[in-house]
Amino acid sequence: MIKTLKTAIAAIGLTAFAATAQANDWTPPGPIKLMIAFAAGGGADTQARLIADDLESKLGWQFIPEQVTGKGGMNLAMAIKDQPNDGTVIGLLATETLGYALHAANVNVTPADYTAITTTAGFQMGIVSLSAKGWKSFHDVIEGAKGEALRFGVMSPKLADLAYLLGKANDVEFNIVSVKGGKAVLNGLNAGDIDLGFIAGLQTKGVEAGDLVNLASALSEPLKQTPDAPMLADLGVPYNADGYFLIIGPKGIPAEARDALANAIGEVITTEGTKSNGMITKAFGGPAVIAGDAAQALIEDAYSSAGELMKVASE
Repeated sequence: MIKTLKTAIAAIGLTAFAATAQANDWTPPGPIKLMIAFAAGGGADTQARLIADDLESKLGWQFIPEQVTGKGGMNLAMAIKDQPNDGTVIGLLATETLGYALHAANVNVTPADYTAITTTAGFQMGIVSLSAKGWKSFHDVIEGAKGEALRFGVMSPKLADLAYLLGKANDVEFNIVSVKGGKAVLNGLNAGDIDLGFIAGLQTKGVEAGDLVNLASALSEPLKQTPDAPMLADLGVPYNADGYFLIIGPKGIPAEARDALANAIGEVITTEGTKSNGMITKAFGGPAVIAGDAAQALIEDAYSSAGELMKVASE
């Protein structure tokens, strides 16, 4: 997975450059329905709506936001696949939806049934605890887990598998606690109901204040805020929780429409002074743009890797 992901990122510049001239000739044939797989009022929903606002201001395109939540983004994924593929229906979800969640759903659908348009931001997924626990490193966690079954908060089946493999690789057994969302993990830590858990960015202020500690990066690269924290690969787990917010459409969106959408979205989120850039920078550490063919490769790789992870975790 790591090799394919880095290859995809390296291809961003070439993809965008080759598409620009053709994409500039395309405009949507009508209002664009923007499906959003996240609850209204949250950071992901706000991001989507600000992107739409910026595009309306810049290009005059009209957007109609619509919440399609539930089942880890699968409700949106199943709803959008049969929509018109002329660029007038797009959706925002997490790459994990078209990876682990799609695999687990056991439906006759694969990433090839969608058009990946562009990512907008990445998840700074860390393994977090309260500083008051006294753990300075993940080695301290392992030592603590040898005396008791520490409660490990997760917010998806994929993260539950990663937590299980992390314990197995280090000869300890975690008590895996499934909750809804990173905020619930954070609340569980503060309430003392969870000892450590996965959080994807909400820990930033707490780490800055010294109340929380990033014990490890759950990514294939170091965390921006805590670059010295080990990665899962350093802890014996050859998988990761790399993830992005991703704009998709139904299968078969023409290349000129896909690339025009990708270029327009990429431009507003990377331009200082736009509402979407300000929000994404503050909430998610800055934009991350993987577009077109590279984005398609990203979701296909996530799907393949999810199958491998599920198999290993079940052994």
